[in-house]
Amino acid sequence: MTAPHGLFDLAINRAATTLQGLGLLGLPDPDHQQARAALGEWHARTRFARRVPLPQVMACLASRPAGEWHWAGGPGGGWYAGRGAFP
Repeated sequence: MTAPHGLFDLAINRAATTLQGLGLLGLPDPDHQQARAALGEWHARTRFARRVPLPQVMACLASRPAGEWHWAGGPGGGWYAGRGAFP
């Protein structure tokens, strides 16, 4: 089952915000153990996020450029400069 595009985008953007709040966004290694643990906890407790597989969330975050970006376009989307429509 695939999450609707808006839900997918929200999950990716909220995951990025979570890592940013913990000071873990933009680590040299996107598969960093601390970032993986934080994302695992976030994914488990965030009800809507569970509709997007954690490996897919991590893959999207691994491709995030440095700076202020947001994900848009669902599973086939990408990173766009600036803030997204969702917090």
